[in-house]
Amino acid sequence: MVTKGQDHSLAVYPKDEFTALARRAAEASRSNPQARAFVRALAASTDEQRPDAQGRIMLSAEHRRYANLSKDCVVIGSVDFLEIWDKQAWESYLAEHEEDYSQARDESLGGIF
Repeated sequence: MVTKGQDHSLAVYPKDEFTALARRAAEASRSNPQARAFVRALAASTDEQRPDAQGRIMLSAEHRRYANLSKDCVVIGSVDFLEIWDKQAWESYLAEHEEDYSQARDESLGGIF
């Protein structure tokens, strides 16, 4: 399942992971404008893809536009899903957020450390 991700990347989920995400999103309060916008964007921007014999998937023109994908892309493992980034956008993101990773504190990461 391919959908718009955060920071103008694309998110690629296994179908069961996406289904769980969609169910959690559907439980959000419909009176919250941000929740409504998220659910709508998630539902409207998701494409089910099946890899071809060589393991490739097709990305829609809308997905390529959203992520500003050019010739060179980067695929990032993100624990339970993948992210697809334009290479230059990923390099800019890393440069901008490198210190965030180094300075991450337990309270901002929900107690994972």
